[in-house]
Amino acid sequence: MSFSKTKLLRRTIAVAAAALIANAQATVVHFKTNVGDFDVNLFDSSTPETVENFLSYVEAGSFDNTIIHRSVTDFVAQGGGFNYFSEDNTVDAVPAFDPVINEPIFSNVRGTIAMAKLGGDPNSATNQWFVNMGDNSANLDLQNGGFTVFGIVMGDGMEVIDAINALDRYNLGGAFDSAPLISVPEDGGEITNEHLVIVESITVTDNNVDTNLELLPPLTIDADHDGYPNDVDAFPEDDTEWLDTDSDGTGNNADSDDDNDGVADANDDFPLDPSRSERESNDSSGGGSLSLWALIALGLTSRLRRTVNK
Repeated sequence: MSFSKTKLLRRTIAVAAAALIANAQATVVHFKTNVGDFDVNLFDSSTPETVENFLSYVEAGSFDNTIIHRSVTDFVAQGGGFNYFSEDNTVDAVPAFDPVINEPIFSNVRGTIAMAKLGGDPNSATNQWFVNMGDNSANLDLQNGGFTVFGIVMGDGMEVIDAINALDRYNLGGAFDSAPLISVPEDGGEITNEHLVIVESITVTDNNVDTNLELLPPLTIDADHDGYPNDVDAFPEDDTEWLDTDSDGTGNNADSDDDNDGVADANDDFPLDPSRSERESNDSSGGGSLSLWALIALGLTSRLRRTVNK
């Protein structure tokens, strides 16, 4: 199997067609893989931009014969990024459409499907998706603005994805450093579709946007997406504040005197400690001269230094 960079031409027609597709509405999509099939309920009403983005790839056929290229035990199974071409046994990146805005409403718990994206850019998701194999809320709800959950695996579908996640993984290089393989070719032969986990197709099976709403997962543990969980965030709906040291209802970023010691934070060397301030650090017993205790301390320090230097 080789990784070709010359396959974009054969996808030009599909990409152009996708740009002309009217907004599709669907709630349930069917994943057909060479390991087994499963259904996913999409959250059209709650994450409309992400669902529309995902369906644009579905309608264009972009996800047909794609590879589950990354599998991490009890963490994620990831796909949507690479097509497999059986005619010449090559792999190439799925052509990406424009990135979609982040919609991190729901929590990354087991069984949910979410969008992958670039590090440090919350609004960079395009075609790659992943299924959460466990409760990843403490990680994925908090980092990079939160990862957008836009659907959930239905029924016993997780049995199929668990089987994929249980496969041995191999480092095939690049993005395939944790690739699950159904089997390994004998005698050093080439890796083909007999060994790779292939998503053969993703199709819409129910386009009623109001179906299966009871499957909605819990909301994200970081409602304002500031990187601080709701249970430790004094302002869970304000992404500019999370701490209120003096419990006065004003966040530390907006509060000019966090410790209420009468010294403004800008002039306070200890803005969170009401027992200490910049004023105290400048206190002296005589117009800027050192106090008796300070002189004694300096004398002791000097004596100690001389002792060490000897």
